[in-house]
Amino acid sequence: MKRRTVIRNLAATLPGLWLSQSLQGNSFFEFNDVNEPMAKGPFVPSWDSLKQYKTPEWFRDAKFGIWAHWGPQCQPEFGDWYARSMYIEGSKAYNYHKEKYGHPSKFGFKDVIHQWKAENWNPDELMELYSRAGAKYFMALANHHDNFDNYKSKYQEWNSVNIGPRKDLIGGWESAARKKGLRFGVSVHAAHAWTWYEQSQKEDKTGLFTGVPYDGRLTKTQGKSTWWSKFDPQELYAQNHVLSDGSDDERNIHKQWNWGNGAAAPSKQYCDKFYNRTVDLINKYDPDLVYFDDTALPLWPVSDAGLRIAAHYYNHSIKKHGRLEAVINGKILNEEQRKCMVWDIERGQSNAIEPLPWQTDTCIGHWHYDRPLYDRHGYKTARTVIHTLIDVVSKNGNLLLSVPVRGDGTIDEDERKVVEDIADWMQINGEAIFSTRPWKIFGEGPAIKSAAPLTAQGFNEGKGKPFTAEDIRFTAKGKTLYVFLLGWPGETEAVIRSLASSSAHLTESKIYDISLLGYNGKIEWSQSAEGLKVKMPSSPPCENAFVLSVSGAI
Repeated sequence: MKRRTVIRNLAATLPGLWLSQSLQGNSFFEFNDVNEPMAKGPFVPSWDSLKQYKTPEWFRDAKFGIWAHWGPQCQPEFGDWYARSMYIEGSKAYNYHKEKYGHPSKFGFKDVIHQWKAENWNPDELMELYSRAGAKYFMALANHHDNFDNYKSKYQEWNSVNIGPRKDLIGGWESAARKKGLRFGVSVHAAHAWTWYEQSQKEDKTGLFTGVPYDGRLTKTQGKSTWWSKFDPQELYAQNHVLSDGSDDERNIHKQWNWGNGAAAPSKQYCDKFYNRTVDLINKYDPDLVYFDDTALPLWPVSDAGLRIAAHYYNHSIKKHGRLEAVINGKILNEEQRKCMVWDIERGQSNAIEPLPWQTDTCIGHWHYDRPLYDRHGYKTARTVIHTLIDVVSKNGNLLLSVPVRGDGTIDEDERKVVEDIADWMQINGEAIFSTRPWKIFGEGPAIKSAAPLTAQGFNEGKGKPFTAEDIRFTAKGKTLYVFLLGWPGETEAVIRSLASSSAHLTESKIYDISLLGYNGKIEWSQSAEGLKVKMPSSPPCENAFVLSVSGAI
C-alpha cells in the first residue's frame, strides 16, 4: 500500500509528460490510479514512435463514410456551436435561446441537455439507409466541445445514460453499424471545453440582466432542490479557471485552438480526465476509427495526453486484432505528423494526389441540426456530394459526410432525399470508387486551374469553379482505368486529352475496350493524338456523374 500511495502522490504532483516518459512500459503504471492503464506494445507516446504507423487497407478501400454529428446541441435545432453561442450576448443563438428557453442565467445549456430525449432514434433504420448509400464506415459523435459524453462514461457524470436521453447512444450506434458490416468510428471533440465554454462565465452588459452571471459559474452546492442537484455543473462547463486573454472577443478562440496566443492553459486534472475518458471510450467500444477535432492531437502541445491516447489506441488495436487496424484522424498536420495518423481536411480538398491516404470531412448542411437551413432547403445536393467524393478519391482520399440529425434522433425528408440519390448513383458506379487507387494524374479540366488553396483546417470547399462536362477525374483498379465525367457531354463527344495516343501517362498506347457504367449498349470511341473521343448514348444512364471503364492504357 505504501508503494501505491507514493505513486498516487507522484501522479498528482508531477507533470503528465514526465510520467509518460519515465513510467511508461514498467510496472509503476499498475499502481497509478489517476490514469487508465496504457496498453503495451510497439507504440510509445512520442511523435517518433507514432511514425511507425501504416494506414490499414480497410480504410484505403472504404472511400466513403457517413457521420452522425449528433448530440444535445441538436436539441434546439439552431445550428453549430449552440452551447457556446447562446452565451454570447446579442448573437442569433443568444436571442433565439432567450425567446425559446429563457435567459442563460436561468436556463443554461445544462438545462437544454435535460430536455434532450432522442425519443424517435432508430439507429438500425438509419444504418440500413447509409449502407445502401455505399457507406463503408460510420462515425458517431462521442462528445463535442460541449463536454457531454454520448455514452456510458466512467469518468464524465454528464453523459447520455445519466442525463437527457438516458441511453447509451454510442453503444446503440456501434451495434447498428456492426450488424450492417460497417466499420465503426467515434469523433472526440471535448478537449477544448476548457476555453470553448468560457463565454458561459460571463454576463450581460446591457438590458434587464446586466451583471447577472450566466450559469457557467454554478457549482454543485448551488443545486439544492433542482433537477441537477446530484450533478456538478463545473464537471460540464469546466470553468473554474481564469479566462483566456482576449476572451471578450469571441472570435479569438480560433487563433487559440492550438493552445497558444493567450489561451488559458488547462490543468493537469483536466488533461488527465480527458485521457481517462477517451481511453475508456476506446476500451468499451473498440472503434475502428477515432476522429480528433484538434490541431494534431488533443491538448498538444500543452500536454502529452493525446500522444498517450494515440499510443494506447494503436497498441490496443494490435492486441485486439493481431495487426494494426486503427485509424486516427487529425487536423492541421505537418509532414512528419501525417506519417503518424490520417490527415483530415475539414470542408475542403487537397489539390494534388497525396502520397499518404487522407480524408475530407464535410456536411450536407451545418454540423449541428439547423431548422432554419432545412426550412429554406439549403442542403448540399447529391450532385455536389458525389462530385466531392469523386474528386477526393481521385487524389487518394476518403470522404466522411455528415448528415445532421434532429434532436429526436431522426433525419428530415430533404436529407433523406440526398442520401437516397447517392444510393442510386452508387448502385451503378460504386465499382469505380471502392477499393480503387489513384492513377498517375487525378484529372483534367478547367476547374483545376481555379482550385482554391487550403486555409487552416481546410475550408476551400466551393471556392473554385463548379465542375462541368470538361472536368474529368480518374481512379484505377487492377488493369481497369475509370474515367469520371463530371457533366453530361450531350450531343457532343467526350474528349479525354490525357488518354491521347501520344500521352506520356499511358503505359500502353492501345486501349482495348470502353464501356459506360449503367449502359448495356456498345460504346463507339476512337483514339488519336488529340485525345480519346467517346460518343455517348442519347440519354445518360444515371444522374450527377458518369463513368467510363477503360481496359488497357494503364
